[in-house]
Formats: sequence, structure tokens, C-alpha cells
Amino acid sequence: MRPVDFSDSSSLDRDGLAGAPFDAIISCLASRTGTPDDAWAVDHRANLNLMQAALSNQATQFVLLSAICVQKPLLAFQHAKLAFEAALAQSGMRYSIVRPTAFFKSLSGQIERVRKGRPFLVFGNGELTACKPISDRDLARYIIDCLDDTDRWNRILPIGGPGPAITPREQGEMLFAMLGKRPRFRSMPLALLDAIVGILGLGGRIVPDLARKAELARIGRYYASESMLVFDPQTGRYDAAATPSTGSDTLADHYRSVLSGAARVDLGDHAVF
Repeated sequence: MRPVDFSDSSSLDRDGLAGAPFDAIISCLASRTGTPDDAWAVDHRANLNLMQAALSNQATQFVLLSAICVQKPLLAFQHAKLAFEAALAQSGMRYSIVRPTAFFKSLSGQIERVRKGRPFLVFGNGELTACKPISDRDLARYIIDCLDDTDRWNRILPIGGPGPAITPREQGEMLFAMLGKRPRFRSMPLALLDAIVGILGLGGRIVPDLARKAELARIGRYYASESMLVFDPQTGRYDAAATPSTGSDTLADHYRSVLSGAARVDLGDHAVF
């Protein structure tokens, strides 16, 4: 492992590439928070630095881990990702832009709530959104295969895990069933998030830290109301059938592993509940 400051081109050349020849880059760079400064510094500029380094070293291929949510860009980090996607597509390099759906980690925040007998939190009726969750392992295999699979070259590639799309309510029902508990849900109105965004947005005009929190609230509002599936601009709807699947790991497998203690989840910035 070579620690590198991706915001510093000289550090990238000296500490990262270190004069070693290479043919391809796989970038999984992404901002931790999604706030504007962080997003444009990492999702855009750091990736630009990496792409320029690849071009300077005569690399011919770039595989980018992006996100499926950029289909309906309303947030700073989505615009930053799209700006780099466009730069990559125009770079002359062979590229693959991988846009995965939800990660298992992002759907694990309520496991302990349910284990402790607390209700599973949903927005609305819990069926406002859906996704095809994908494991880290299956996504890694898909990304690596982009290097050699000619059908994945110079394309934008939405991808989900195996099986049908699943809603938050179905996620909760799955957890309760595994624990042998009666399903209990608590519904939260989207209007609550709208109010939080509005209040923080007003406060952010005076206090910079509140502006940052307002953007985090907007991100939460987005994921509470938008499915992580292929979006059909013609119908204005998300299409589970049009969302490709890969791999063999299921969310149910993941939940069972966590509940049994065979796997642990470090939620980090995914810790919402």
C-alpha cells in the first residue's frame, strides 16, 4: 500500500505511481460525505489528477466506480461525479463507468435496532423506493472483468446484485423473520426531512456548518425518496427489469452473516439510524 495525496499531482507521481509502468487504472475514489467541497475535491478533481497521470504514463484504460444515483442529479456530489464521467468519456482512453445500486453496508443501519426489539424505520409506507443490493465482492469482480470484457468498454454500466428489487419494508420484514420477531414498523413522513432541510438551509446562510448539515439532510432526503434502479426518462419511472444483475451474494445472505456474528459491518458514514 502506498499512501498518496490525490489532490497533489506531484504526490501522485512520486508516492503512488513511483515510475512503475501500468496499462490501466481502476478508480474507486469517492468523497466520504458528499458535501460540495468534499465532492468536488475528490469525486472530480482527485479523479482528474488520476486520469491525467494515467494519460501522461501512456495508460490506455480507465475503469471508474461511479453511482447509479447520478441519473437524476440534484446534489453536489452527483454533479461532481457527472463532470468527471464526461471528462473521462472525452479523454480518448478506453473507459468503463460502473454505476452500482445500493451496497449491503448502506442497508445495514437498522440491524441492531431490530435485534434490540425496536421498530424498523421507513419513510411513507416503506415502498417508496427499491434497489437491487450488491455485495462488495460481486461488485469487485464485475469491475475487474471490465478490463477484459470488450462489451463493457466505452460504456456506462448500471449494475445491481442478484434477485428482484427489494423495498425498505421488505428489508425490515426479512430481518424480523430471521430474528423470529413480529414485524414492527414506524413510518416517518418525507415532510419531516423537507422541514429539516429548510431549517438548516436557512441557518446555513449565517452559519457555514449548518449549510454542510443541510446538504447532508438533502442527501438523506434523496435516498429516502429515489430508487437505486435504472431510471427511464421516457416514462419518468425507475425500472427494476431494466436494471442488470450480477453475482451470487444476496442481502439475505449478508443479514444472516451479520446476525450470526460471522460478519461485521463498520457503518462509518453510513450510520444514519
